[in-house]
Amino acid sequence: MTWFHAIALGIVEGLTEFLPVSSTGHLILASELLRVPDSEFLKSFGIAVQLGAILAVLAVSWKRLLLDRKIFLRVTAAFVPTAVIGLALYGVVKTYLLGNASVVVWALVLGGIALIAFEKLFKVSAAPKTDLASMSYKDAVLVGLAQSVAMVPGVSRSAATILGGMGLGWSRAAIVEFSFMLAVPTMAAATGFDLLKSGFAFGASEFGLLALGMATAFVVAYASVKWFLGYVRTHDFTAFGVYRIFAGIAFWLLILR
Repeated sequence: MTWFHAIALGIVEGLTEFLPVSSTGHLILASELLRVPDSEFLKSFGIAVQLGAILAVLAVSWKRLLLDRKIFLRVTAAFVPTAVIGLALYGVVKTYLLGNASVVVWALVLGGIALIAFEKLFKVSAAPKTDLASMSYKDAVLVGLAQSVAMVPGVSRSAATILGGMGLGWSRAAIVEFSFMLAVPTMAAATGFDLLKSGFAFGASEFGLLALGMATAFVVAYASVKWFLGYVRTHDFTAFGVYRIFAGIAFWLLILR
């Protein structure tokens, strides 16, 4: 991997982490298109670079997450099921799913169809729930379970949590904010655990590439978060569903065919 690859993948991560299009899936496919050599470091980079995007959430929402005790406890409750399932399936995911372009393409297309179907068939409550501080712990855990589905590359952590929350009666804007905050412990834990499992067995140049990728992801994600929070107030996710389908088909033609 070169510094150009690190910057390019950092941009991809920053643009896609909080959109319902799967940042992990896009990182895998972008790596294929850029012909980045497949390696354990690339897989670790794909996990660690997300920490840069997560720091952008802290820059935007740190007061709500860290100073509001009620929201902090609910985010913690939502994180628990993902942590348990992620710990149990870490080896399977990293060995068989991360780096698998076929899985990503299928997940992108099927996820796009699911997004469109959800928007067409789901009836939004006339009085959706909006106060995250009053979220029941049951709802928090269910949103966390929905997030765990996104361990499959291409599914999208953002899409899974947002659709799960809306299905429980939460407003689009409220559950998008909750999804952003839930990303902080989720990705911080994923990055830390992966680095521990790898034994920090990277050279100085590789740690430099990680730092470059994370810094790039932070800058791009900060702008992406601001834009997406405004977007969801007046739009649904149909456009993202259409994008996912076309992106999946395009990647299939370019990579797998």
